[in-house]
Amino acid sequence: QVQLVESGGGLVQAGGSLRLSCAASGRTISGNTMGWFRQAPGKQRELVAAISSGGGTNYAGSVKGRFTISRDSAKNTVFLQMDSLKPEDTAVYYCAARIVGSYKYWGQGTQVTVSS
Repeated sequence: QVQLVESGGGLVQAGGSLRLSCAASGRTISGNTMGWFRQAPGKQRELVAAISSGGGTNYAGSVKGRFTISRDSAKNTVFLQMDSLKPEDTAVYYCAARIVGSYKYWGQGTQVTVSS
């Protein structure tokens, strides 16, 4: 069992930055792929960024060049640095842990609102 808690969301103007954190407890996540997802009202949840146990990353095309996912194994934490934010980035952001091929453990989410 893994517990995940997101933090760092808030209200920011277009062009601004936010840094989200996902703190894991219950077990180490150093051996797992971790992902950041987002969901806006009336829309499907989408994968924003993922990072493997070896540090490899991938990003949704809409955020490439603006968002950076990273991890700190010593702190059992994953981060999402969001720069050059746009109003269309407004959503609830969730972190998740991929276990045996599926994202099985999810945080409660943190709201990100970008004003124009």
